[in-house]
Amino acid sequence: MNIILLGPPGAGKGTQAARLVAERGMAQLSTGDMLRAAVKAGTPVGLQAKAVMEAGELVSDAIVSALIGERLDESDTAGGVIFDGYPRTAAQAEALDGLLAARGRTLDWVIELEVDEAALTERVVGRYTCASCGAGYHDRFKHPAVAETCDVCGAHAFKRRPDDNAETVSTRMAEYRAKTAPILPIYEARGLVRRVDGMADMDEVGGAIGAILDA
Repeated sequence: MNIILLGPPGAGKGTQAARLVAERGMAQLSTGDMLRAAVKAGTPVGLQAKAVMEAGELVSDAIVSALIGERLDESDTAGGVIFDGYPRTAAQAEALDGLLAARGRTLDWVIELEVDEAALTERVVGRYTCASCGAGYHDRFKHPAVAETCDVCGAHAFKRRPDDNAETVSTRMAEYRAKTAPILPIYEARGLVRRVDGMADMDEVGGAIGAILDA
């Protein structure tokens, strides 16, 4: 299965993508992660991207598409891929069709995790992590079993991301809507879009996504 996973920051895309990787052997293709990895590895596309970024310019669609193609040729994508953060424009959606077709693949589903903005704000603003191991907690939904002690490693220091605030969440939501607006109609016209309640329990969300993939 080859799918696009959509949802604003905090909707749980990362959690659900990790489950699909672990349970179904799929590969998560996050453009940001791939870009950093390609630059670090010094691949031909990575070197192009590095030169562009060092010049203070935005990486072009052509470079991003080449990066996706390079990644699709790696063996770990044989079990299917999850596109995360790509495509974001109609031109990128068209490029993705070409990249998949050239490799005898098709796009199976576009799954959007729908969220309630007020509830998402509460979810994001209340989250914090262990400063040592990164285990996640929440002011309302998930406290450590022992106060101020990490359940995983026993450390006592915790931290919050400085951008986990209501204003930033609102900005992210606006950016998300602007970025998905150009591509959703394309995939809706092809009958590929399915929506899942991203505010449900993690297992429920995972089950709903699994049901779509198994349909």
